[in-house]
Amino acid sequence: MQDNADPLVSEIAACRACADRFAATHTGHRPNPVVWFRSSARILIAGQAPGLRVHEIGRPFADASGDRLRAWLGMSPDQFYELSRVAVVPMAFCFPGYNAKGSDLPPPPQCARLWHDKVFETLPNIRLRILVGGYAQKFHLKLRGSVTETVRNWRDIGPDVFPLPHPSWRNTAWLRKNPWFGEEVLPALRARVKEAMGE
Repeated sequence: MQDNADPLVSEIAACRACADRFAATHTGHRPNPVVWFRSSARILIAGQAPGLRVHEIGRPFADASGDRLRAWLGMSPDQFYELSRVAVVPMAFCFPGYNAKGSDLPPPPQCARLWHDKVFETLPNIRLRILVGGYAQKFHLKLRGSVTETVRNWRDIGPDVFPLPHPSWRNTAWLRKNPWFGEEVLPALRARVKEAMGE
């Protein structure tokens, strides 16, 4: 039986809707959608957008942020990249580029408008949604609070949704200032990941 996400994966991978936008960035790069989902997935990881390394490699979270995220989840790389059980659907499938100061540009909202409804229609088996960073949290939860506030209130959001800060090295100071994240959130998250993975 063919996976009903297959045609959509190919369609997104061929998308060039933001070509002009990316050409005008400081990086002047071309679109390269990093598409990582199948209909059988049990866990949804909703993030921001691929970084430059992921853009070059073509695999989500294939960087230091991914190493930290996998440690938070208690997952090995083999588990994390198991397409039949884990879907990675960011707010934008392409690397948005850098501005003149070398800072990440935000994910283009056009990407979510074009693809998200179609993608989520093909993911009927999701048992756990992991929302990484503010962009994903605002989109999926329709909340306006800060990332810290949202993550601190994780118990009130529901057992099948975990908001997380971005695992970037830039948030190392945040992790030091908020020890409750490692003490309270991560053990519960890891237990829920194992349950959702069927382990």
